[in-house]
Amino acid sequence: MAFTLSQVVPWGRTFDEYVAMFALSDTDLGKRILDCSGGPASFNRVLTAHGGRVLSADPIYCFSADEIRRRIGETYEEVLDQAGKNKDEFVWRTITSVEELGRIRMAAMNDFLADYPAGKTEGRYVDAALPTLPFNDGEFDLAICSHFLFLYSEQLSEDFHFRSIRELCRVSSEVRIFPLLELGTRKSRHLDQIMDRLGHGGRKVSVERVSYEFQKGGNEMLRIVTA
Repeated sequence: MAFTLSQVVPWGRTFDEYVAMFALSDTDLGKRILDCSGGPASFNRVLTAHGGRVLSADPIYCFSADEIRRRIGETYEEVLDQAGKNKDEFVWRTITSVEELGRIRMAAMNDFLADYPAGKTEGRYVDAALPTLPFNDGEFDLAICSHFLFLYSEQLSEDFHFRSIRELCRVSSEVRIFPLLELGTRKSRHLDQIMDRLGHGGRKVSVERVSYEFQKGGNEMLRIVTA
């Protein structure tokens, strides 16, 4: 049985994972960054502490820290159980076991939860959902989207993906999306069509190898640069 989830779940990754997933250089980290569908990741907290300019957008940010913590508790065991039953779908190199996976993810999510109340007050966490974002044209230099688009291809249509990426291109001059696999380590059923449709809009679209790989074969990101 392949790894599968019936709905999007809160599952946070670390700052170092973000840097590797999106091949973020020091120059990139100095840009105005939108972390779209950021969920309970620690990227915003760590980058802000180092003087970065980042805004995270996710519909989960309509909830309080206690409500998000409760939701994490409701789904945490399900995700780890799925990972344990489908260990062959993952590369156990940097993260060496299901138990370590749980510790790393929970540490990142606790880091987020500690930062969330202040960050929400400061406007760094915004309740917003694709495919329509409440931001101005070109408000950001770089928009990143981790483990949402393409990963949930079975649940989200090709048209949803296209409208979402087009919206990210509206608010940012560059977009990076990771991974390009759907749950179960299959190449996203939407990827080829989406790349073709985006290319017709005068954008530079490329698939680029990155140093991060946890899902087997999940070591590529989609990069879109607005012409």
